[in-house]
Amino acid sequence: MQGVIEEALDRLPGKRGPLCAAGRTDAGVHALAMVAHVDKATDLPDERLRLALNAHLPREITVLDVVTAPDGFEAQFDCTYRRYLYRLKVYRDQPAGLALERDRVLPVFRRLDVEAMDMAAETFVGARDLSVFATQETRSRTRTVYLCALERCREELRLHVAADGFLRNMVRAMVGTLLWVGKGRLSPDDMHGILESRDRTCAGNNVPPQGLYFVEAGYRDWDRVRSDTVARERISSVLG
Repeated sequence: MQGVIEEALDRLPGKRGPLCAAGRTDAGVHALAMVAHVDKATDLPDERLRLALNAHLPREITVLDVVTAPDGFEAQFDCTYRRYLYRLKVYRDQPAGLALERDRVLPVFRRLDVEAMDMAAETFVGARDLSVFATQETRSRTRTVYLCALERCREELRLHVAADGFLRNMVRAMVGTLLWVGKGRLSPDDMHGILESRDRTCAGNNVPPQGLYFVEAGYRDWDRVRSDTVARERISSVLG
């Protein structure tokens, strides 16, 4: 995404610096509203710059808004929390829509114990070493998870996760672990021991990326009510 937007910027008048996003996503992951900043010399007003950029972007990418930022603003380093959504859908008895949604949701073909999964998800909340979910991670593995909750939305399950930072593939590993709970391989009572083990082999597999969505980059202190409102509006406008 970064390179594509930079190419669009290069087609417009004025010099620019590098584009810097609030976070990075793996190939196959979606973003509902990624924040990025770029230093650019241009006489175009914000709204005209947005329209000009979209005229040069492929249909998979859309600039939703352009705002002149305060001096010194950094999309990545000023970000206080990030929020993701992971979508799962049980297709065992209702296969309709599977072909259309295949690249946007993780299909599940057996019934899950959703109540147990929700109980297990709650144990991920808090500040701790999350090495158990780390994949090829060289940075500090301590993170504060503000939110980890499972929501039923018709036949779909949606996991909402917000934290002050994320390890590589962290949400995908969390979902893989919760699926083990939903299938009866683990119980919610196992979660504390798994977290304390700091052993990646004790947690579930990394699920595929297509069900993962970057939802929000926050620039104020974490507030559950405010973040839920923002997330609800963005998710409903795109996913229904």
